[in-house]
Amino acid sequence: MNLNNILQKSIVWTKAAVTGFDKVKILDFLAPLALRLYLVPVFWMAGSKKFSNFSSTAEWFGNEEWGLGLPAAPLLVFLVGFIEILGAILLLLGLGARLISVPLMFTMAIAGYLVHWKNGWLAIAEGSGIFATDRTIGAIERLEQAKSILQQYGNYDWLTENGSLVILNNGIEFAATYFIMLLTLFFIGGGRYVSLDYWLRKKYFS
Repeated sequence: MNLNNILQKSIVWTKAAVTGFDKVKILDFLAPLALRLYLVPVFWMAGSKKFSNFSSTAEWFGNEEWGLGLPAAPLLVFLVGFIEILGAILLLLGLGARLISVPLMFTMAIAGYLVHWKNGWLAIAEGSGIFATDRTIGAIERLEQAKSILQQYGNYDWLTENGSLVILNNGIEFAATYFIMLLTLFFIGGGRYVSLDYWLRKKYFS
C-alpha cells in the first residue's frame, strides 16, 4: 500500500467520522442539561444553608477577626442566598439559564477569592505536588495523626469501610469548577428540548 492509498483512506475515514459526529448532534442537549442538573443541588444546598443558619452566617460574613469582614453582612447573606436558591430553580427549569449564570459566576469568583484562594487549589487535602500549599501539607500531617489515633483507639476498619478519611482543605477547586460550568452555560444556554428557554425562544422569537 503506497502513500497515496493511505492518504485516500485517511480522508475517507475522516469524512466518515465527521459525518458520524454530525449525526450525534441530535443529542447535544444532553451536555447543558447535565451541567444544569449537576449545579442545581450545589446552589440549592448552599443557598438554603445560608437561610437556615442566617445569624451565624451573617456573623461570619461580617466579623473582621475570624470571618470575612464584609460590610452590611446580613444584607449580603440574604442576597447571596437568594441568588443561589433562585439560580437552582431557574437552572432546573432551564429558564434564563444564561442570565442567571452571570450573578452565580460572580458569587463563585468572590467566594473563590475571599474564602478559598489562601488555601491553594485542592479542595480535599491529599498527597503533595505542584498544587499543594503549606496549608495543604499541614492538613495532610493532621490527617495522618488523626488516622494514627483512630487506628490505635477506634474501630478504624469500620470508620473507613465506605471510604478513606479525608480533611477538607477548602481550596478553590470546587469554586473554580462551578465557575467554569456556569461560564459554559452562559455561552451555550440551557440547551434544546428540556429547557423553558428553548420553547419560549421557539414560540416567540423564531
